[in-house]
Amino acid sequence: MKKKYIVSVSVIVVLVFICVVGVSSFSSVEDTAASVPVDDEPEQIHLNEMLTNRLSDCEELQKMDRDIERFMRKWGIKGVSLAVSRNDSLLYAKGYGWAEEEKGIRMEPSHILRMASVSKLVTAVGIMKLQEEKKLKLTDKVFGPSGILNDTAYAGSIRDKRYYKISVEDLLRHRAGFTNRQGDPMFSTRYIMIGNNLTSAPDHETLLKIILRRSLRYDPGTWQRYSNFGYLLLSMIIEKVSGMDYETFMRKEVLEPAGCFDFRIAGNYYKDKYPNEVKYYVHDKAGLVDEYNNSGNQVERCYGGNDVHNLAGAGAWCASAAEICRLVASVDMDSVVPDILDRRSIEAMTAYIDRSTFPLGWADVKKNGEWARSGTLSGTSALVKRYKDGECWVLITNTSTWRGPYFTRETAKLFEMCRRKYGALFPNRNLFEADNPV
Repeated sequence: MKKKYIVSVSVIVVLVFICVVGVSSFSSVEDTAASVPVDDEPEQIHLNEMLTNRLSDCEELQKMDRDIERFMRKWGIKGVSLAVSRNDSLLYAKGYGWAEEEKGIRMEPSHILRMASVSKLVTAVGIMKLQEEKKLKLTDKVFGPSGILNDTAYAGSIRDKRYYKISVEDLLRHRAGFTNRQGDPMFSTRYIMIGNNLTSAPDHETLLKIILRRSLRYDPGTWQRYSNFGYLLLSMIIEKVSGMDYETFMRKEVLEPAGCFDFRIAGNYYKDKYPNEVKYYVHDKAGLVDEYNNSGNQVERCYGGNDVHNLAGAGAWCASAAEICRLVASVDMDSVVPDILDRRSIEAMTAYIDRSTFPLGWADVKKNGEWARSGTLSGTSALVKRYKDGECWVLITNTSTWRGPYFTRETAKLFEMCRRKYGALFPNRNLFEADNPV
């Protein structure tokens, strides 16, 4: 009798659950119930499996929707993903326009998009995590016998002894001595292949050996110049110190503990895209370009014009705007979402030093407590802003803009306008949680 009673209660519980959340989610709940003990921690939410536009279709915010759509028309953008959190609670996550116009696929908050240099924030969090685990220090040297990348193959390439002065922190702050005087190494693959008689695009190790033969342009630590190559080196440092490939370490040790389960390293071509990844578009007047690997083919710049995959931690990540909000919530010293870094690490990443010093991972940190990170690649632009009042706004596009860096400035203005006009109208809820009110 006791066994029948237990079964009956279980059936009732399951039926009640179906009535509340719908039949579509039953199978995943059933699997979880079978494997998780009653007293275990709450189930981790996979945001991109539950978010839909319907959850953020709010009558009070219809005017904001129209403002965003006007913004898209002005800049000729096919699709936009927007997410807004406040005090570590996700209030809003919505897609606008097309994820892939030719197939009639509308943008949803579950779509992932290339985030370009927002990837550098992800990489910096990984470095800080390794420092907390005492596997490296920011003061550690990168090259030389006692350096992290101390492989003899690299040492044989170094001609400028100033390389031995470069520290991990110099790479994080773009002050290692690299400039783009001979072109950005991460976007000059064809010319590097020609100049070095290569028949295929160089992998990270080959590229590093080539760059190490060049002279630095200034003494490390004495000046700064934005460097994508420096963040590639940080990706290689993560691999060397952790003993894992970069993507595996970041997903296992940083992103999944932060509640981010759908970050992916991008491919170079449309055929490489993930099932829930958008299609990328260039503006109407953009012509074809030479393929990055010297094949002689002409391609769209966003699909083969550059070796996006090889950017690694400098610019190769894809994610949804909502999961980027979740990552920021995990490194912001707000207690609602548990931080994956300790307070000292986060304070170091967000410390304002002066206007001429890059922060760690973030692109801009202001005295007023505002943090920002932007990114641009052919086919995408991204902006992340975390405000002192606890709001975080993330917007990513799947279309190149025709005015380059001006777009980031105009996106920031859009955020300010929407905060001012609609900030009080967002629903009081938390989409980071499974039982949020919808």
